[in-house]
Amino acid sequence: MARAIMLQGTGSDVGKTVLVAGLCRAAKKRGLKVRPFKPQNMSNNAAVADIPGDNHHGGGEIGRAQWLQAIACGVVPSVHMNPVLLKPQTDVGAQVIVQGKVFGEARARDYQALKGRLMDAVLDSWGKVGEDADLVIVEGAGSPAEINLRSRDIANMGFATRADVPVVLVGDIDRGGVIASVAGTHLILPEEDRRMIVGYLINKFRGDVSLFDDGLKAIEKFTGWRCFGVVPWLKAAARLPSEDSVVLERLASGEARALKVAVPVLGRIANFDDLDPLKAEPQVEVVFVPPGKPLPADAGLVVIPGSKSTIGDLLKFRENGWDRDLAAHRKRGGHIVGICGGFQMLGRMVRDPDGIEGSVTEAEGLGLLDVETVMEPEKTVRNVSARSVPFDQPLEGYEIHLGRTTGPDAMRPSAIINGAEDGAISPDGKVLGTYMHGLFGADGFRGKFLESLGIKGGGIDYRAEVERALDEVAAELETHLDCDAIFGLAR
Repeated sequence: MARAIMLQGTGSDVGKTVLVAGLCRAAKKRGLKVRPFKPQNMSNNAAVADIPGDNHHGGGEIGRAQWLQAIACGVVPSVHMNPVLLKPQTDVGAQVIVQGKVFGEARARDYQALKGRLMDAVLDSWGKVGEDADLVIVEGAGSPAEINLRSRDIANMGFATRADVPVVLVGDIDRGGVIASVAGTHLILPEEDRRMIVGYLINKFRGDVSLFDDGLKAIEKFTGWRCFGVVPWLKAAARLPSEDSVVLERLASGEARALKVAVPVLGRIANFDDLDPLKAEPQVEVVFVPPGKPLPADAGLVVIPGSKSTIGDLLKFRENGWDRDLAAHRKRGGHIVGICGGFQMLGRMVRDPDGIEGSVTEAEGLGLLDVETVMEPEKTVRNVSARSVPFDQPLEGYEIHLGRTTGPDAMRPSAIINGAEDGAISPDGKVLGTYMHGLFGADGFRGKFLESLGIKGGGIDYRAEVERALDEVAAELETHLDCDAIFGLAR
């Protein structure tokens, strides 16, 4: 079995995902065969990963974060890197994905009871991930200090103690209270869990690190834990795909640029990293519009992203008045792209006869494409190579969706995927829908598409930008952390 080390946070969104990706890249640069692992993830930003030994079903779902971390390791993403993925569908329930496949749905209370059964799948995947590796870097979820959930935990100390993986605790100084959060974690953990922690690091520091020297002394006094370093605010992290919708609360508009792209933040928004390649373009400003705010009238393009709950989000879309904003945008000659759930919303009707998404079984669409969608139980999950029909450019991406969409506008497909027609385009070409995620990641297509909107000089090499950002994060971690000690403590 490979040696392993685990990063757990004092809370959610402390930056574990980027730190694990950076450490994976740093280990790879040292010549180690390194793999990422996250026992349980909760995110609607999913990726399609390889199912080892299964050549017939296309692929399975994992969290986008583990897909990115696999890229940092220079390996093909596998479903075993994230054996349990929870995709929230309502405020109290989620779809449960186990080793890439839909396992079922569970309300939060039911899920706690289910965890015991899921630990077997976690440990099975754990064994498989470590088979051909020198080092596995594990990412926790939430915080180990949620002691009310400890008895059935599979994401943090429940996993670490069972698999005997030493833990580095991550504190986020940017949100304040970091001394209390690290010391408080030490205070309330049971002795068995506290023993697993070999030290801590502080993340997201801005300014003169020496100003925190007394803070480090205080933490050492309360905990006795060693500090592996203080990581500055990593600017390169902004160029990496965001995993969690938590970040959407902070994504403010940048400076005005040649093209403004408005993205309504749906309640169950999914795979919003589809927008990252557009955000990376120097002449494009991407604005995530929160509920309660109107879609900006000066946007040249509106992108309706994916959704884990198309009908629910469609109803909320109307409640927000975004349907009126979108109609006005269309009237002004604005362009619209709908991806996956966003594509389904653009049609005349969405029907869910089997109640797969919930109790509401049909909803009137936004009526901007002459198509209808019927939800079907069979989920399409696959990586695809395709070709854009209007721009005659190669595309690469993935599909994760329920439902079939048909109608007159589908006779004008937006792409050809594996020889089959996908999506739909309005008669004037200004409204485009597709089931394909990753559409904007194709540099040639993105350049041509932006050109059609009057933006010249698009077409950065987006994948190379991600690779460069990973290298920069790794270099910063090598500078500010004792990586030798962290890797040396792996067992």
